[in-house]
Amino acid sequence: MCIGIPMQIVESADDLAVCEGRGARARINCLMIGAQAPGTWVLTFQGTALRVLGADEAAQTNAALDALAAVLAGDTETGRHFADLAGREPELPAHLRGPR
Repeated sequence: MCIGIPMQIVESADDLAVCEGRGARARINCLMIGAQAPGTWVLTFQGTALRVLGADEAAQTNAALDALAAVLAGDTETGRHFADLAGREPELPAHLRGPR
């Protein structure tokens, strides 16, 4: 399984950026997304920025990673990590929905 990590750009120079996220600081290759301004959230995997994220999506991804860490630590009450899903039925993405 591949898990992307949201990180926020702190410093940017050409196609490399210094990013922080989930308690880590790393140099990230930004060739796939181009140079980005400090403060921009990016989804990273193995030292490479795969795409730009909005702040809300970065927060939701971090919440999902927090839930995964909680489950791995034995916690079964993970609902607090998915506030965006609480109190509603799950929906299929538009491309998977059949004709109405």
